[in-house]
Amino acid sequence: MSIDQVQLNFNPTTLTIMNIAIAFIMLGVALDLRIADFKRTFTTPKPILIGLIGQFLVFPALSYLLVMAVQPRPSIALGLFLVASCPGGNLSNFITYLAKGNTPLSITMSAVSTVIAIFMTPVNVMFWGSLYPDTHALLRSFTISPIDMLVSIFMMLGLPLIIGMLIKYKYPAFAKKMNKGMKYFSIIFFILFLIGTLAANFTYFVQFVGMVVVVVFLQNLIAILSGYFSAKLFKLPEADRRAIAIEVGIQNSGLGLILIFNFFDGLGGMAIVAAWWGVWHLVSGLSLATFWSRKQSKVKPVIEELHV
Repeated sequence: MSIDQVQLNFNPTTLTIMNIAIAFIMLGVALDLRIADFKRTFTTPKPILIGLIGQFLVFPALSYLLVMAVQPRPSIALGLFLVASCPGGNLSNFITYLAKGNTPLSITMSAVSTVIAIFMTPVNVMFWGSLYPDTHALLRSFTISPIDMLVSIFMMLGLPLIIGMLIKYKYPAFAKKMNKGMKYFSIIFFILFLIGTLAANFTYFVQFVGMVVVVVFLQNLIAILSGYFSAKLFKLPEADRRAIAIEVGIQNSGLGLILIFNFFDGLGGMAIVAAWWGVWHLVSGLSLATFWSRKQSKVKPVIEELHV
């Protein structure tokens, strides 16, 4: 059986639980955010704009060129487009901190990119997927409403973000106490989510993962390098370059998997790309953080509580 014909599926109850759990992960992230994190977009817009352009424009475009060069199976190509369209992952702030990057910049990028992703993720998936002939034909085989995808992403990202920030604003002491537990939940759930995805479809994963290992490695490398050198091109300090490289290189593959199961019937190539991304970007992110942590980075002093 071709990878394009494989469908990885969970039962409806499990999918509902996963949708809710992703929303709770976002709620945990939001408990760390303040209005000041968004205000920083206007007070120091240059690094944030460079990072967001890298996240939602440069990286998807480079992913398209990668697909053109490698010519993977259509479902794998569509998986690469979807991952490239997702916002940064929920562990990017922690990895930036380990890498001695500009953690406040990472936090701000995470907050703003989450909001922008509500609109840009479905737009990028449909745009790049329609531009490439093989994935365009594949997209036409599904009945996908960009509006439905936008609403789904809002429910998983936007609404928990609003609720979490309201809790932080109204009940700061409770938010601080709750936040620690939510961080552990976020990490544990993400790992269990990946294990559950792989275990439930282990035969298919073992059979086909070899088809995505190299292309995911290349896409992740492109993400990190494009983020870092875009920041370097505009003469941002080293700490900002590290933060932007990690924000672009650590994708929310958990969100990607949920969208694949919700809108693409668990299409094999897409699901295996997103699942392997979830494994690989943690390996590459932590390896890069370990390397950078041994090198000095000039970070402007920031008098505020560190969110990681």
